[in-house]
Amino acid sequence: MSAPTETTASPVDLTGINREKLFIASCFALAVSAVAFAVIGDILATLKTRFILSNLEVGYIGGAAVWGFTISILIFGPLCDTLGMRFLLRSAVVCHIVGVITMIAASGFWMLLWGALILSLGNGLVEAACNPLVATLYPDNKTVKLNQFHVWWPAGIVLGGLASYGLNALGVGTWQVRLALILIPAVIYGFLMARETFPKTENAQAGVSFGEMIKATVTTPLFLLMLFAMFITASIELGPNRWIPAVLESGGIPGILVLVWISGLMAVLRLWASGPLVHRLSPTGILVISTALTGVGLLWLSYAETGVAAFASATVFALGICFIWPTMLGFVSERIPRTGAMGLALMGGAGMGIVGLVTAPILGEVADSIAHERFAPQQTVELLERSESHLKAELASVPEDQQADVTATIAHIEGVLTYYRTSGKLPEVETANAYRAIIGSGVKGEVVEEAKSILGPAENYGGRLSFRYLVPLAALVTLIFAGLYFNDRKKGGYKAQVLSS
Repeated sequence: MSAPTETTASPVDLTGINREKLFIASCFALAVSAVAFAVIGDILATLKTRFILSNLEVGYIGGAAVWGFTISILIFGPLCDTLGMRFLLRSAVVCHIVGVITMIAASGFWMLLWGALILSLGNGLVEAACNPLVATLYPDNKTVKLNQFHVWWPAGIVLGGLASYGLNALGVGTWQVRLALILIPAVIYGFLMARETFPKTENAQAGVSFGEMIKATVTTPLFLLMLFAMFITASIELGPNRWIPAVLESGGIPGILVLVWISGLMAVLRLWASGPLVHRLSPTGILVISTALTGVGLLWLSYAETGVAAFASATVFALGICFIWPTMLGFVSERIPRTGAMGLALMGGAGMGIVGLVTAPILGEVADSIAHERFAPQQTVELLERSESHLKAELASVPEDQQADVTATIAHIEGVLTYYRTSGKLPEVETANAYRAIIGSGVKGEVVEEAKSILGPAENYGGRLSFRYLVPLAALVTLIFAGLYFNDRKKGGYKAQVLSS
């Protein structure tokens, strides 16, 4: 077989392949990741109160539900040609089931973290298999079909978010029940793919070796630039989306419904507008407009104190982030096709990894720091002293299985008060944790409502302002894509390249 050359002819053999069924199954597989993203985002505030976690710790749990993706996609994505897409997707089903069960059985921070990590490993396996699968099934229309495939990221968030919100509103949705929603699309895609024949990837059929893929990814300046850009674009998209439900909920706004609204807009636009936009604007033109709108949306979200402002700013944010992720994958697959499954794996892994390990925890840490500034020392100390007295008085009358929580709350309060009396200032993370412990103690009373009235607005303020830190990143990546767009125009316009043997 001759060395592959870059032409416009497709080398892919799809004989005996049920292309439509595999595409539908891939969409359900991606929906698992989306439902998990929505449900975990919806229960973060509950976990924070139930297990008395700081925003940083919650950021790590929410982040683990993302960065585990990176581990599996970076390990198995490059091996997709060797192991086969069916093997990767069967492994994904196992990870999804085990991850959900581990989180449901959790008794504290570490089990929640491990469960979220295992669940995310399954999400990475889906992305490692399905991105090259879709690119192989539709070699002459990659960017458009990848956008349509990625409809099921926002669509899954809509379905999962509404189901989680509805169960909670009806009073039948404990956080464990809502987590179990993730298993529904997992069972569906496992069933659909069980007996199907999978094609070899496009690169495997074109004769591109593993070594050639490595060379293309590490020696092509354009790929390295896109990899750097992916760190930024994923941060400005997934970082805020991870926090929007918890941040807005703390301000009395139904944050999960705002996330559902964002995702619903994205699903509709990806389904109906991706084709016309790609053909009219080109992928680089779409990325310029998208990242600029994202920056505007983030800035507006940081000022959104009412429900109307939250939904309005979220609309601009949704228009911005809608096409970024799949268009970047499509750009790499079309313009640097020799990177193959490895290139798509590195792009997806880079995006999810930076969000899970860096962006989500940092946003939580920034929110903790800014929220702490809203706690007036004299008011806080007075409330904590009254809360301590109230909880001690109520301790003997609460149910036995609740007494440990009340005792732990008293210990939290005493720790904060001791620190204040010694140093003259409130401890940064422990003060908010004391408020959370009072609210989650299960004891009723005026002090609990007071704690809510102080903690909620502070967390909302800190969370919203953390979004503002991402605006300069949006401006930077807009400039990068603008440079690529005008460079394409100098050369006569955007040109896709497809491998053939």
